[in-house]
Amino acid sequence: MKSQINPDKNLNELSQVLEFMDTVRIKTEIAAGVTTFFTMAYIVIVNPSVLSSSGTGMPFSGVLTATVTLAFLMTFLMGIYAKLPFAVAPGMGMNAFFTYTILIRNHVPWTIALGIVFWSGVLFLICSLTPVRSRIADAIPSNLRIAAATGIGIFLTFIGLKNSGIIVSDPLTFVKMGSLNRNSIFVILGFSFMIWLLRKKNPFALLGGIILVTTLGILDGQVKFPKVFFSKPDFESAFLKLDVVNSLKLAFVPSMVAIFFTDLFDSVSAFMGCSQALGLKNSSQKPKNLREGLIVDAWATLCAGLLGTSAGTTFIESAAGIEVGGRTGLTSVVTALCFIPCLFVAPLAGMVPAFATAPVLILVGALMFRGVGELKLQNFEDFIPAFLTTVLIPLTFSITQGILWGLISHVALYLAVGRKKEISPMLFALASISAFLLVIENSSQ
Repeated sequence: MKSQINPDKNLNELSQVLEFMDTVRIKTEIAAGVTTFFTMAYIVIVNPSVLSSSGTGMPFSGVLTATVTLAFLMTFLMGIYAKLPFAVAPGMGMNAFFTYTILIRNHVPWTIALGIVFWSGVLFLICSLTPVRSRIADAIPSNLRIAAATGIGIFLTFIGLKNSGIIVSDPLTFVKMGSLNRNSIFVILGFSFMIWLLRKKNPFALLGGIILVTTLGILDGQVKFPKVFFSKPDFESAFLKLDVVNSLKLAFVPSMVAIFFTDLFDSVSAFMGCSQALGLKNSSQKPKNLREGLIVDAWATLCAGLLGTSAGTTFIESAAGIEVGGRTGLTSVVTALCFIPCLFVAPLAGMVPAFATAPVLILVGALMFRGVGELKLQNFEDFIPAFLTTVLIPLTFSITQGILWGLISHVALYLAVGRKKEISPMLFALASISAFLLVIENSSQ
């Protein structure tokens, strides 16, 4: 006897299967979003610590509020507009450049520096809305992109070693090894702990290192608990304090361009790397929704200046959530929502000493250095520009110098060895602009 087919029953079973799959998908996206948050939550403490350090005058609580607000708004926008599982926050490297180059070395008031970040975001947004952005990204040699990331990594590591006391200044040799004191031992322990957690793919790795070193500081009597653990968000001390008029001076253009290029490198690298490794590509085998993602990234830099922090960018730590299974914008929405409680922890974050964030700077710098193995070093015209870019960023405390000299030397050497045909008109234009900006920057010092 033949079994009769019941269409209603089959449709009901199919509906149940689809409903189950949707439930699993949502749970996976939520887990991915939470994972991404904990992987990058260290930025809530590290960014205000860096920007308010060394007498910059920037308020810690105001920068923390700006950091969290930017991370929430832009990560949420990445989810609902770009529909991508990427998180956005003030970038490591850019915060060091903002603090140690623009504010400290160049003695630029922080209100004007925020204006520089704002105008850099405007430039990035204009380029992202036009074909110029893709032409610039395609024109820049991959060797220079890798070299810039490597140089920034060394830059961050040097700052971390300096903050930890492992490296100290010296009048004869510029720097030397510091004494092995309690703080440096705490930093080494924190660094080792983070490495151990990373090996286990623990999303708490960097945050765990900060907590460990801070706890050791408390036990040692160097760190005191605040009178109150929680406070209201500070939307007064840094919010809308940027100077949009005085930041338009010609002398500040090189810094704007450096922020623009570095932001472009960071975002394109994050989108390209994660999309290639984890399959987030469209039918043309290009990163999915790249244009929309870069537009959000541009808004992150523009809004960073308005909110009161250094430039925002897409975080490569988003790969942790994507590996868990995050594939849609829901992942980013969940990550964004996780940032909201952080608006109220300024007193707790403020008790974290500089030596507790030093291991994070060292480790992030080391992670950025990993790409050095991809550099093309066979020909002089390839490795000399990469070398100049890499070494000038930490030695001059300026991402600007590294990028400008890298572009100029690349074009000059390619012309010298007869490889003119390999220089695109856009790259030639970028090198010419770099030479002009180099003159401006040096003449203004």
